[in-house]
Amino acid sequence: MARLGNLASRVLVAAVAVPLLIVIVYQESPVYVWAFAFAASIVAMFEFFSMTLDDPLDRRVSAGIGAVAVAAFYWLPDAFAHEQQVLAIQNAALVVAVLPVALYYLFRFGDMGTVARRMAFSMSGIVYVGFLLAFLALIKRDFGDAGGHLVAFVLAIAWLSDTGAYVAGRLFGRHKLYPAVSPKKTWEGAAGAIVFAVLAAVVIKLWLLPEVGWVDMIVLGALSSVFGQLGDLVISFVKRSQGVKDTGGLLAGHGGVLDRFDAVLMIAPLVYVYASLRLFYG
Repeated sequence: MARLGNLASRVLVAAVAVPLLIVIVYQESPVYVWAFAFAASIVAMFEFFSMTLDDPLDRRVSAGIGAVAVAAFYWLPDAFAHEQQVLAIQNAALVVAVLPVALYYLFRFGDMGTVARRMAFSMSGIVYVGFLLAFLALIKRDFGDAGGHLVAFVLAIAWLSDTGAYVAGRLFGRHKLYPAVSPKKTWEGAAGAIVFAVLAAVVIKLWLLPEVGWVDMIVLGALSSVFGQLGDLVISFVKRSQGVKDTGGLLAGHGGVLDRFDAVLMIAPLVYVYASLRLFYG
């Protein structure tokens, strides 16, 4: 009954979340995707800090600095930079992410034996969780009419790849993928994830992105699945090192926001770079 309840919770959350995400992604203005990605990044960063930082003040300060840095990463280039200045402005956003954290711990180091570890967790949480999730909003903003389709691609690949891994792992799983980090994952599940991702990429190409070549779409689907599984493993080893099962409990049956977006953290930057270099120039 407990497993049925968990499944029912997962289905209910998905039934509410998926239509809402579709509406957000396909609004003409990129601001809606930005607002969603920004809110998700703040929650995900706080979940990361809740796992890794014991001091509640360290968590709040890190999340606050992270919110400012993520906003700067998205808005500064758009508001103040000419095209040739965008990289410099985004580097300035990186400074916002690391310099205030360093100064905070310099003047409030507390336990000297743990301060370097705490500072490293704060910086890595802001950059790895906050900045990488912001790439969802950058995709919507920077690729015109295709932006919404590419955001949908990122989310679909992340979650359908996860479904493929689960199905293939349950049916065929025999060989452990990386038991030290995630004991239940198998090579067969990883292969199933790639198959589901490629199938999803084919459907999206036919339905939403007919202008993208078959080779690019299939390669991007397979690569996105691999990167997404690596993202899942990264958060898994953080959770395992901290002795927690889920990053949070906000999404009933799904764990925390970070649990649902761990794959997106790697897929979104990959899609942004691939689309910039191969699909949509300039």
